Amino acid sequence: MFDPIWKLLLGLFTGIIFGILLQKGRVAKFRVIVSQFLFRDWTVVKIMGTAVVVGAMGIYALLPAGLVSLHIKPLVWLGVIAGGVLFGVGMALFGYCPGTSVAACGEGRRDAMVGVGGMLLGAAVYVWFYPQIQSVITMWGSAGKLTLPEWTDVSPWLWITGLTLVAIVAVLWSNRRRMPSLGTDPLAGQQHPT
Repeated sequence: MFDPIWKLLLGLFTGIIFGILLQKGRVAKFRVIVSQFLFRDWTVVKIMGTAVVVGAMGIYALLPAGLVSLHIKPLVWLGVIAGGVLFGVGMALFGYCPGTSVAACGEGRRDAMVGVGGMLLGAAVYVWFYPQIQSVITMWGSAGKLTLPEWTDVSPWLWITGLTLVAIVAVLWSNRRRMPSLGTDPLAGQQHPT
């Protein structure tokens, strides 16, 4: 049921490193996240995009040696749509995504702690009722455990190279568009409840 202890410890170590980077990147700050949705600060997209690219490189580099394993979830169409809607509503109400909310808890933010508690409660309720709602979730069909490289029948490294190029271009583009002064930031003075 569980991976070997060394894999769990490696996951804990990399999770701590990721959490430190989230905190140092200020993406656990309400103001930074709101500025992202206002297209004023691209820090969140840069960090998450970098995490996706570096994570993909690491996983596919370690996979042949058996140092990691893929746990791919089935592509259930209604589940993806419903999950996306719930994620968006939760992010709009809460002000954090699941990852940044945990990082905000580490900073001692009480609003994030309440949100993480609600997130865990919602997950428990979903697991509890899953047998009853499973047929509803899968009524639009499932594509099975599918990855983009499998779907397109190309090497995963082609996707990783493409993602890397997109990330580099996006960072260069956002840095070029960055305003020289943020003195007119409309969020200045606003505080997120703690």
